[in-house]
Amino acid sequence: MSEWQNVIGHDWAVEMLAGGITHGRIGHAYLITGPDHLGKTTLARTFAQALNCESEGERPCGRCRSCMLIAADHYPDVQLLEPGVSGRGKLTLKIEAIRELQRHLNLSAHEARYKVAILKRFDAATTGAANAFLKTLEEPPENVVLLLTANDADTLLPTISSRCRTVNLRPLPPDLIEQSLTTRWHVAEDQAHLLAYLADGRIGWAVLATADKTILQTRTTNLEYLRDALTGSRVSRFQLADKLARQPETLPPILQTWLSWWRDANLWARQNGGSAALTNIDERSLLEETVRAADEAAVLTALKQTDLALWQLERNANTRLVIENLLLTYPYVMREGV
Repeated sequence: MSEWQNVIGHDWAVEMLAGGITHGRIGHAYLITGPDHLGKTTLARTFAQALNCESEGERPCGRCRSCMLIAADHYPDVQLLEPGVSGRGKLTLKIEAIRELQRHLNLSAHEARYKVAILKRFDAATTGAANAFLKTLEEPPENVVLLLTANDADTLLPTISSRCRTVNLRPLPPDLIEQSLTTRWHVAEDQAHLLAYLADGRIGWAVLATADKTILQTRTTNLEYLRDALTGSRVSRFQLADKLARQPETLPPILQTWLSWWRDANLWARQNGGSAALTNIDERSLLEETVRAADEAAVLTALKQTDLALWQLERNANTRLVIENLLLTYPYVMREGV
């Protein structure tokens, strides 16, 4: 069976890429977009396998030397380039890494039909790195395929995205994720059901959460911070802001958890209680309490302000000021029985 089976829920993308190989219409550059943990790197790596598979039958076979080395990121002619992480937890792809990659791509292939470069999260590239890479896109070496991934094509320079074939992956439905977890990874049904909704369409996140228990533990901690903010006083909110600001690298995932929760609260408020589209299906009680205590406008404001705070942190705004301002926009919720 072909290794394309590892790409779950993106059949149209598989058909397009596999068809390009079959009919000799292989592009020199592809931009694969979509949220983190959606399967972008899996798709790119499987495409690299298909381009260089040694099998005479269905490709990629997953069993030949090339396929196995590419799967392990040990194939000399397939380079995986990832951004580094700054002290503030921000991803950055620097010009030095791009120049080293360009040097490698200009060398002759060791054994591959196609040299492949997989550039993860190219939206994290500095302006200098993006401009340096533009020359490679404009004049790619012979038999080189460039595979860029990004969360959103709009975050890239137009001169970059316009020179790539775009493959825009979409979040998967919960039932497909749940089925995959139970059949492929043998996850218990109740756990698979919860993870399928918490994944918010991201199969990769669900698989990671199955293997790494700290992911759900971290989510629980992040939601405890939110509960403390909603049920606490103005003074306690300043204290929480001070605590969170001391660990700036943890703030993006914390705010992503809060953003997901406020999206659910907004759905709950608009639909008068409950929605099939909820992500945090295990948090219905706090969702209900919040919507009961705050009107729809206050919930929508909290959602927008959380999104804004994430945007501000990505642009290196003052961490403590951002969190203080955010927490002061949240409604006050009195817990039942308190």
